[in-house]
Amino acid sequence: MKWRRLRSIIYKETMQFLRDRRSLVSILVMPLIQLLLYGFLSSDVKYQPTIVFDQSKTPASRALIQAFVNTHYYTVRLAAQDMHDVEDAIDRGRAMVGIVIPPDYEARIRGGKDAQVMVVVDATDATAARVSLSVASGVGASIAKKVAIEALEMHGGHVAQSTPDIRTRAWYNPDLRSEVFIVPGVLAVVLQFSMTFLSIIAVVRERELGTLEQLVVTPVRPAELMLGKIIPIIGIGYIICTLILGVAWLAFDVPVRGSVFALYLVTLGFFFSVVGVGVLISTVSSTFQQAMQMAQFFLLPGILLSGFIFPRETLPPFLQWVGAAMPLTYFLTLVRGVIVKGVGIDVLWPQVVGLVVLGVTVFTIAVVRFQKKIG
Repeated sequence: MKWRRLRSIIYKETMQFLRDRRSLVSILVMPLIQLLLYGFLSSDVKYQPTIVFDQSKTPASRALIQAFVNTHYYTVRLAAQDMHDVEDAIDRGRAMVGIVIPPDYEARIRGGKDAQVMVVVDATDATAARVSLSVASGVGASIAKKVAIEALEMHGGHVAQSTPDIRTRAWYNPDLRSEVFIVPGVLAVVLQFSMTFLSIIAVVRERELGTLEQLVVTPVRPAELMLGKIIPIIGIGYIICTLILGVAWLAFDVPVRGSVFALYLVTLGFFFSVVGVGVLISTVSSTFQQAMQMAQFFLLPGILLSGFIFPRETLPPFLQWVGAAMPLTYFLTLVRGVIVKGVGIDVLWPQVVGLVVLGVTVFTIAVVRFQKKIG
């Protein structure tokens, strides 16, 4: 081995690397983005959005609500006028916890009787539900201790055995099985990866082989060429979706509780979003390797910021806004709403609108870029 030849190879590879500025930026910036994202993520489930139905409206009931807030595991965002408001807020995902206080709460507490307070938890996310249920029980025990001390001081040693009877309910996933939360999320993530990669392969690989230029000189129009590539990809996506739903039902006992037609309909909007992203990446990439590197800027933040692993409420507001610009964020809510909660588009329409608007925007940009690239 001669040093001259080795030096020449080192020089050539170094110059080639420096000329590829997109890859250079990806290699340097991606570790920083990963560090920031993982640094902000937390497995501690805090500040769960909560709706309160206070039928008592007394100092004692307000003290109980404040006791929940002081734990930092609950954030009261909504006030209910009836039980339907509680159900609707949890169905729509606007609240993860519902606290229902009876009208006679203060009277029973002051009279030395048990007062039943219901804490309803959305158990779609089993981990968050376990924490919320545990903290709710702790709040009940803390209030009971406080009431006992007050009674002891008031009656000179005689303690009235009155406690707030915190009765918890886990909706949608009463057994708190993690599969109910994970499996629908895996469906969304797998579809995102599959559709993005397939759309990239359909454009970049063909350009590398030189067959894309051969198609351009044919009478086929750019829009027809793009549509002809997308339709088979969407068909493959539906096959993947169907297989995953079958395995989820047979192996994990996670059936689709809502409308399968509604699920497939919203999936179509998601397909257009991620395929549009894949095509858009392909139009600004020269090689398949470069396209894969650029795809990580879309795929990795989509997983970390969408609520797939951790609740989005644990993220800083800025990262929550970034996550709101990603299709997976809306699709995860839709998938879990239809599969786990059994609700329909009439309840989940805000997520449907967000996904459609995002999909149309990305897909339109991708079409324009694709036509200019091959024009």
